[in-house]
Amino acid sequence: MTVIHSPQTITKSVCPLDCPDTCQMVVTVEHGKAVTLKGDRNHPFTRGFLCQKMAKYLDRVYSNERLLHPLRRVGPKGTGEFQTISWEMAIREIADRFGAISDSADGPQAILPYSYYGTMGKLQASSLDRRFFHRLGASTLDRTICASAGSLGYEYTMGRGRLGADPLGVPGCKLIINWGSNTVHTNSHLWSLMIKARQAGATIVTIDPYRSATATRSDWHLAIRPGTDAALALGLMHVIWRDGLQDDDYLHRSTVGAGQLRQRVLDEYPVDRVAAITGLPPSEIELLAKRYATEQPSLIRLNYGLQRHFGGGMAVRTIACLPALVGAWRHHGGGSLLSTSGSYDFNMDRLTRPDLSPPGTRCINMNQLGEALHGELPGPPVRALYVYNCNPAAVAPDGARVINGLKREDLFTVVHEQFATDTVDYADIVLPATTQLEHADIHSSYGHHFVMYNAPAIAPIGESRSNNDVFRLLADRLGFEPELFPDDETLIRECLDGGPSVSGISLEQLKLEGSIRLNLPERYAPFAEGVFPTPTGKCEFYSERMKQAGLDPLPTYTPPREDPISHPELAAKYPLQLLSPPRAQFLNSTFANSESHRRAAGDPTIELSAQDASARGLHDRDWAEVFNDRGKFLARVDLSGSVGSGVAVAQSVYWNKFSPGGTNVNATTSTALTDMGGGATFFDNLVEVRKVLHNEETSSNGKSSLAEVES
Repeated sequence: MTVIHSPQTITKSVCPLDCPDTCQMVVTVEHGKAVTLKGDRNHPFTRGFLCQKMAKYLDRVYSNERLLHPLRRVGPKGTGEFQTISWEMAIREIADRFGAISDSADGPQAILPYSYYGTMGKLQASSLDRRFFHRLGASTLDRTICASAGSLGYEYTMGRGRLGADPLGVPGCKLIINWGSNTVHTNSHLWSLMIKARQAGATIVTIDPYRSATATRSDWHLAIRPGTDAALALGLMHVIWRDGLQDDDYLHRSTVGAGQLRQRVLDEYPVDRVAAITGLPPSEIELLAKRYATEQPSLIRLNYGLQRHFGGGMAVRTIACLPALVGAWRHHGGGSLLSTSGSYDFNMDRLTRPDLSPPGTRCINMNQLGEALHGELPGPPVRALYVYNCNPAAVAPDGARVINGLKREDLFTVVHEQFATDTVDYADIVLPATTQLEHADIHSSYGHHFVMYNAPAIAPIGESRSNNDVFRLLADRLGFEPELFPDDETLIRECLDGGPSVSGISLEQLKLEGSIRLNLPERYAPFAEGVFPTPTGKCEFYSERMKQAGLDPLPTYTPPREDPISHPELAAKYPLQLLSPPRAQFLNSTFANSESHRRAAGDPTIELSAQDASARGLHDRDWAEVFNDRGKFLARVDLSGSVGSGVAVAQSVYWNKFSPGGTNVNATTSTALTDMGGGATFFDNLVEVRKVLHNEETSSNGKSSLAEVES
């Protein structure tokens, strides 16, 4: 791609991170080099500011550590020893290996693409990549590591898993509940709107086992026991129905199954039982229920952390019933907000072409990469792995098994990346990737309602190429039909040829304006009239679809798999419930290679209560080993008072190569899946912690001992 610049140009770009804010950025380019990058003051949601991560994005673009040329492995897997090769050699080798595997007895399903949302752009995350692997006949990937359980649970109640309140209506709310959402760090532009609501008299509540930055800055923090959110929601319903605080008119017109749910919560979820499950005082449950029912408009900001345990899908499904119970959907800004992405009627099937995939093609759940690489799943062995937009060696659960699989000498691994991640170290071929400033893309959002165009601001640095450019090269080498792999502008037009919400939005308009709001009312209140996109047209407290799927058709509480109350025998060995929420300085594992970001983040930590630390002879800043049957990692003890007894928090995700001992928190996490949606259970994780003694010095990437780290 050639980008021609006058001495100075101003380009509108879009933040590519997996974040609901999807900020509009303004890039100033002088003589072909980006010199400033700022939030767009004129964008209604971005409003001129960027998070601390993206504010320094130019450091990433121009980092001396960027991968700039194709590489071939010359040393043992895991050592990161490579030699530079040409693009022609790299594409030929990849295509030849893919062709040979496809022609073998194992067939093309022995090839596995592995990606997630290192970029959220529709083109570079999910367009020609899908077409290529569908046309090849490779195994498909079930991309469920983040949001699938909660999205499906929400869909069972609401009809579409990603429809909710208008974020721009939040300043008009009177009660705001951040439920499992550290909004300050993970949705900062929404937090600023919550602050506007508080300035007008609103109360901000946070429900979270962890005293996060959001909990600290809220008016009220309820430190619930991990994985018990559904029980709390059912307890709130009990109080609301018991005391006659429900909105009977909305219930009658707009819900199905209200009578059955009412009977269940009155019979099975009295406040005392819910208090015992959740660890919350009965008085707090009573007070929250009464305030939630009477202080309108109210908003529940749900997030995906609370669904990362076995009962996570049911938890989100249950919480999603609450706004209909009290009529919160009547108001602009009221109701619940999990995601706004379901509002976008992009033509994604036309973009990704699932029809190209042969019938019966195997689908592998991305959370079970360890099992896939060890030949433990149905179908042929995985003989080739193509990784892009993801760093599975750091982020996939049961990390030790994933890395052991990546070490297989008979596994041909290709990694397309910007930096030498943990996963790159195990690659046979490494391809240099463009950053967001170096390619075109189109974006939706899961935190607002704007379609956004990302214009390339600068030419690709070095020999880096975009995902789409690489798949065009591979398709050409394999002789695939060229019409399946058109240019990016054609793909954007195909994406926009969708439903009512994007009707009339054109590429030409986007190039001129950068961002255009969906075709929605200015005061968007999606369910004010009580009509839902469910089979019944109502909010489904009772779901026939769930019954047909073998699930309880009514909301209920499903405990975690690894839970001290329901599994005391496991808890006797590993008594601490470990949560691993994002570290504010990283985005999943993105930025964890940056020295400045790591310096700001500090050492890996394990946050414990003073009681739990004392019982183990641990003091603040001690190095400790966190372990279970799956693995272990090292972290400094943090006694900040952020967690209660029985709970531990290890903010993540640090790269293994930059972690003392060479492992991170995902050495302990499980590949077990959620109750619905095949989601990850990162927060369903019992561990024990012990002090690391001086004679147990452990090296970090072979470079520094623990004693050196302590000094």
